Amino acid sequence: MNSLAEDLERFRRGAELLATVLTGAGGEEIDYVPGPGKWSIRQIMAHLADSELVGAQRLRAVIAEENPTLMAFDQDAWAKGLDYSQLPLELSRSIYASTRSAIIHYARLHYNQHGHLEFVHSETGVRTLQDEFDKVASHNQHHLEQISSALRQM
Repeated sequence: MNSLAEDLERFRRGAELLATVLTGAGGEEIDYVPGPGKWSIRQIMAHLADSELVGAQRLRAVIAEENPTLMAFDQDAWAKGLDYSQLPLELSRSIYASTRSAIIHYARLHYNQHGHLEFVHSETGVRTLQDEFDKVASHNQHHLEQISSALRQM
């Protein structure tokens, strides 16, 4: 389990790395699909934005409600149903950045005092608020690697 300082640094660094990787990305490269079943940079960013929104809602529910049950979401259904391939990259970047800032705010206020609070995740069972902070903090590393790989392939 990470400390508040470690997770805050991971939150900040993740958002910073994402902004750096995307610097100058535009045009055809954001819609390049590196292979069957893979997402374009535009789609990955839409997923990251939605994942941040879901993560922020989960954190709020755990802090404000007693033993909430939180539902998983089907990322592929969201990508298709919300047509991630048409979402403007800048909109996804803006949603991601502002929501990540909100998560950092909640982490500063609640991580140490309420990190022990439990919730039930519909797929993974009983978890704590600290577990969820840890998950949110590390989620985008995999997607940063996907974006970097797609840019190298272009």
